[in-house]
Amino acid sequence: MLTYLGIIMVLLGTSIFIIKPFFKTSKTLHKFTRQRNLGMIIIGFVMSVLSGMFFYAEPGTAYAVQYPWGSQKAVVHQGINTKMWGRLIPIQFELPIKYVIPNKKNELGEQSKYANVDIAKYWAFSDAVKARIATSVVISINTVDEDQFLSVADRNKTERNLIRSRIIPNIDQSIKNTCKLMDAQDYISGQASDFDRYFKDQLENGMYVLEEYFANENREIIGDSSTIRTVVNKESKQKRFRIQYENGEPVREKGNSLLGYGLTVVQAVVTEIDWETTFDKRLQLQKEEVAQTQLEKQQAERQFYRAQKETAKGEAEKATERARLEKEQIQKTIEAETRAKVAEFNLIEERKNYEVAQFKAKTQKTMADAQSYENAKLVTAGLTPQERAEWEYKTSVNVAKQLKDLKLPEIYIQDGGKQGADGNLLQSLIGADLAKKMMSQKTAKEY
Repeated sequence: MLTYLGIIMVLLGTSIFIIKPFFKTSKTLHKFTRQRNLGMIIIGFVMSVLSGMFFYAEPGTAYAVQYPWGSQKAVVHQGINTKMWGRLIPIQFELPIKYVIPNKKNELGEQSKYANVDIAKYWAFSDAVKARIATSVVISINTVDEDQFLSVADRNKTERNLIRSRIIPNIDQSIKNTCKLMDAQDYISGQASDFDRYFKDQLENGMYVLEEYFANENREIIGDSSTIRTVVNKESKQKRFRIQYENGEPVREKGNSLLGYGLTVVQAVVTEIDWETTFDKRLQLQKEEVAQTQLEKQQAERQFYRAQKETAKGEAEKATERARLEKEQIQKTIEAETRAKVAEFNLIEERKNYEVAQFKAKTQKTMADAQSYENAKLVTAGLTPQERAEWEYKTSVNVAKQLKDLKLPEIYIQDGGKQGADGNLLQSLIGADLAKKMMSQKTAKEY
């Protein structure tokens, strides 16, 4: 701008010098004195020279400066730099390129002045469904390699030409190839991330080489495993595309890559898709069918869980009753075992008491036998005078009573032998009667 203004001032000052002598009566021209004209020419020259010698580099922009004598340089830092009347080719460090779906008023909405914005185009998927695809792509230029940057700037001349002739065709080709790799139904069924991945990979590394193949149409299963309804298309085969591979790597088109221009894909995503009307109706019907299927499935699951609940409740009651009966059974078993144990212990106690009684009886019998034996010996062997006196004392008390009951024989015949020294007849009879009573007592004790 300053250059043009300076040139105009120089031309104007020079023109006044030339025409002023021919219009001597003009008051307006007489206001431009010689000094003023020279000053205007000098200022215009200085302005045109300064603006042609220097320029201001804006931040975030790289410049290719091409000098009139044929050399060129790259300027990637902001500030004042020399251009020496050379040509400037400014290119942003990052180039935002967007495809936007217009609203009902056919407006693109508010956009940045640094972004290159276009209306989204219609693209056809593998199943012939068309849709507008809105994308957001950010491309970064190579500012490290000066030679490559200058080559790109020299071949494309302007930033706009670089975007229109190099970047946008690659974006369109990437979207076209990616749409061929999947159906619209596949995209909405969870392959949207694959779409973004294929799209960005082709922009970075080059376009895929696609090959055609025919795939058998699989039956579509609608619903859950309990209720299966199949929809079979009339056409059993469908023409499809897939990526051609060689040695495990995808085959790419040669010479069709942004890397050849030193451009790097910073961002490449699909922001929005506007399906055609027929597919929108189809999607709506599918949504309604899926919603109905889900509702039926939820109702079936509710009934199932209700039955499971009743079964579980019955099992819980059975378990409670079983536990109660088992508890009673255990109590009765323990009581029976207790009674058996008590009876067993009672039997053992009775047996012990019986054995004790037997031992006591045997002890008494032994003591009685010993006493009887001792008494018999005393009677047989005779007593000492002292023992005899004690015996006679103990027995004299009952002698009278026993004599009353004693029945002696009315007739007693004694042989003619000599009376022994052991005693008279009365003593013999008394001794015999006492011996008989002691034998009776002994026999009673034995029984």
